[in-house]
Amino acid sequence: MYEVLKAIADRRSIRSYTDEPVSDEMLKKLIDAAEQAPSAMNRQPIHFTFVRDKAILKAFSDEARAHLSDPSMDILRGSKLVCFLFAEIPGVFTPIDAGIAVENLALAAHDLELGSVILGMPREAFTGDRAAYWYETLHAPAGSEFAIAIGIGHPAASKEAHPVREGLITIL
Repeated sequence: MYEVLKAIADRRSIRSYTDEPVSDEMLKKLIDAAEQAPSAMNRQPIHFTFVRDKAILKAFSDEARAHLSDPSMDILRGSKLVCFLFAEIPGVFTPIDAGIAVENLALAAHDLELGSVILGMPREAFTGDRAAYWYETLHAPAGSEFAIAIGIGHPAASKEAHPVREGLITIL
């Protein structure tokens, strides 16, 4: 009982992974979780591109990092699997749908005893001179835009929960 609530409380953003790859069986379960994410009016406006190819991940990280003030940062955090979520545009609720879908993936990864970190910085690679190259390479549907990404892998370390900031809840 309360397994989902426990998963929400226990899940952490992991930024350090072992070299062990995410298995095909685990990838299939992650895909199932992505496909089961609810969306407004069941439009299903999110396209998921799962990338395990080390060369693609390195080249992508290098590209995005070139746009940051700290060029030494690994924006993919050493993830062995990255899921890029592309959103159909226009869509009033599409950004919310992407947020729901990425949380499904984060909780599914946690359930599989994998670590994950939700990533916004990959956006930088989709704003540069080679944006069209990355949209094509990652098979983003025509007319879609990068929404968010999630890095996944076998955790090399964990961390304590962040303290919860006061004043975030109002009950009327």
